[in-house]
Amino acid sequence: MARERLKRYLDSDLLYSFRRRPGVILSAAICIAFFVGAVFAPWVAPHNPFDLATLNLGDAMKPPAWVSGGSLAYPFGTDDQGRDVFSAILFGSRISLLVGLLATLLAMVIGVALGLVAGYAGGKLDAFIMRVADVQLSFPAILIALLVDGLARAALPRELQDQLAFYVIVVAIAASGWVRYARTVRGSTLVERNKEYVQAARVIGRHPAAIMFSHVLPNALGPVLVLVTLHIGEAIITEATLSFLGVGVPPTQPSLGTLIRIGNEFLFSGEWWITVFPGAALVALVLAINVLGDWLRDALNPRLR
Repeated sequence: MARERLKRYLDSDLLYSFRRRPGVILSAAICIAFFVGAVFAPWVAPHNPFDLATLNLGDAMKPPAWVSGGSLAYPFGTDDQGRDVFSAILFGSRISLLVGLLATLLAMVIGVALGLVAGYAGGKLDAFIMRVADVQLSFPAILIALLVDGLARAALPRELQDQLAFYVIVVAIAASGWVRYARTVRGSTLVERNKEYVQAARVIGRHPAAIMFSHVLPNALGPVLVLVTLHIGEAIITEATLSFLGVGVPPTQPSLGTLIRIGNEFLFSGEWWITVFPGAALVALVLAINVLGDWLRDALNPRLR
């Protein structure tokens, strides 16, 4: 039985499409490399850039290893504190990926729930949820995230702001991204709620919540999976933007955006590697995720087969 399932999976259209796209394979390899490097950063990174006991100011501002004056011990060079840029990228990727995944998951949960309720209930509740979504769509996502982050910082005591900054930024990004899930799921729910299997569930007396989550939701998750893949890249970019502006995670928990902001201060003094390599890592990660999302959207669309 297990062998037959494996054979069906290997012969599936999705895997066949994956094998036929070299760019998608490369993007998947880049994503896997980032995930592995982020998860195992304490063991993979040559140095711990945030352990003050291991830092040496004598190694500050060293260029990359292939540039004159560089060292193989610091392949991407060091910053003004003597921290290894390559190790900092690995540790910074952990925060960026974690924020992106958690913010996307929270936005998906909120958006899917509201979309299901709006599409299934209809009426004034549907109109209210969709009008709120329309109002939010009139503002850029970064402004919504900045507003939520600012309100949270104003409400929290100063001594707790750095401790809770990670969770605040996750909520801020999720608050700016739930709308797309709600609108997508609402549209699918409007189609599914009038089908025979939903009518049959109503006739036998199933609770509306059970019908929504047990019958309608599984048939509305296809587009949501594509949105999740694309939204992870956007969430990482939003977090990097907030951190670059100085309202993201604290310097004690730096993400790729924080590393770019720190390196930007030395860009015009000649130490270009401090900001260029974290920026290149951010671009490569988001681009790889977006390529996978585009491929998944095309592969799951029966009209494009």
